[in-house]
Amino acid sequence: MFTLLRKEISSFLSSLIGYAVIVVFLLINGLFLWVFPLEFNILDYGFSSIENLFMLSPWVFLFLIPAITMRSFAEEQKSGTMELLLTKPLTDLEIILAKYLAGLVLVIFSLLPTVIYYITVYQLGLPPGNIDQGATLGSYIGLLLLGAVFVSIGIYASAVSGNQIVSFLIAVFLCGFFYIGFELIYNLSLFGQFGLFIKQLGINAHYTSISRGVIDTRDVLYFISLIAFFLMLTRFRLERRKW
Repeated sequence: MFTLLRKEISSFLSSLIGYAVIVVFLLINGLFLWVFPLEFNILDYGFSSIENLFMLSPWVFLFLIPAITMRSFAEEQKSGTMELLLTKPLTDLEIILAKYLAGLVLVIFSLLPTVIYYITVYQLGLPPGNIDQGATLGSYIGLLLLGAVFVSIGIYASAVSGNQIVSFLIAVFLCGFFYIGFELIYNLSLFGQFGLFIKQLGINAHYTSISRGVIDTRDVLYFISLIAFFLMLTRFRLERRKW
């Protein structure tokens, strides 16, 4: 499995895809947080906080992560190497985990440079260091978990279709629905006392909870369960190809 994992990571880093994703993620966030005179601008915000980074990043990930993962299985199917891959001395789950972890590593690489934003705001605070470190740490953990869920959804979408564009669109739809869809349904106020339960099915409710700086085991279990759910769906999809 680790050989396949190294192969997947090197394929990202040996092509423009991996670097393009990292650059685009940092460029979009950098422009909105430091350049454009909008509500997200940190210098105009008036507080030593990078919470706007964690408001913007999920929306950037919503499109970038499907762009990363759309080739995971779709390219294998298109090039005809899928059958060869399945004959390797690897279980379906090991193949899925290798591709999943490779995508997750790229997400981590994208997040690491944003630590510079934290250091900058930390120094700009009055006095320096006047920043809610607990909330910042919680937000980073929440964003990493959100990215991990998006990668699992993208892997599943790539296994569903042999067309990368179709895989991308499916992943964007599913990521968007799980991120904000349940919130929108809750706001319709159609389900009465069950409305709060429906809201808790969405990613945003748990992401917001973790971003407050309190790591609740219920939120962590939610993310882990959602990741496992989509990885299992991917496994079932691969098993169907053998029938």
